[in-house]
Amino acid sequence: MHSDRSSTGLKIAAFGGLAFLHLPILLIFVYAFTTEDRTYQWPPPGLTLKWFAVTWNRPDVWQALGLSVRVAAISTLLALVLGTLAAAAISRARFFGRETVSLLVILPIALPGIITGIALRSAFNLGDVPYSTLTIILGHATFCIVVVYNNAVARFRRLSGSMLEASADLGANGFQTFRYIVLPNIGTALLAGGMLAFALSFDEVIVTTFTAGQQQTLPIWMLEELVRPRQRPVTNVVAMVVVLVTFLPILGAYYLTRGGTETAGGGK
Repeated sequence: MHSDRSSTGLKIAAFGGLAFLHLPILLIFVYAFTTEDRTYQWPPPGLTLKWFAVTWNRPDVWQALGLSVRVAAISTLLALVLGTLAAAAISRARFFGRETVSLLVILPIALPGIITGIALRSAFNLGDVPYSTLTIILGHATFCIVVVYNNAVARFRRLSGSMLEASADLGANGFQTFRYIVLPNIGTALLAGGMLAFALSFDEVIVTTFTAGQQQTLPIWMLEELVRPRQRPVTNVVAMVVVLVTFLPILGAYYLTRGGTETAGGGK
């Protein structure tokens, strides 16, 4: 009897926690359909689909969306290359200070975003690097690499060294070993890391604020629209898009990694 009461209490607490986390997101979805364009009322005075058409015809939304997609795609590509190489070096090699190097690799995602942003801005100013899409990509790559690294290094550590030795004994060169032995074993971890890196880059705000200059990614556009609102439901429609774009890769990464011990890049 006591066990049943405890189980019921845990279920109620879990439901309350989920409601606390997700009801605000549901409100964003509801207000994307409201007929009122300046204030938030509950319940909404009416529902309409017109804001989707308005959003579709806003060129500033498309510009911000295009920039966010380009930055996220290139940052993810850089992270896949550099994060995989770093994971291979850390997991397969033995050298003095290896754990220190591993800590330094994951440090950017452990630090507050504002610290990373200030550090990057200072570096760009010292190097006289003009703020552009490139500076945003470099800023996002600092934490995207960590996400890929976390997934790849765990999978590398599960990869038996005897398989690599057998491949070499059978006459395979380094590229063939990577293609036929290593890549099939770490492929899902890289895919999961890449999907998470894309999602994190797409909705990044703090680091972008310090590295974007006058450019606007979609999250920066949303932030400025909230400060100087013109058509608030448009912001909610865009927020729906951001939720979907970030949710789907995270869901995919979860299903790809749920059966293993690799880290799914949490913490950002």
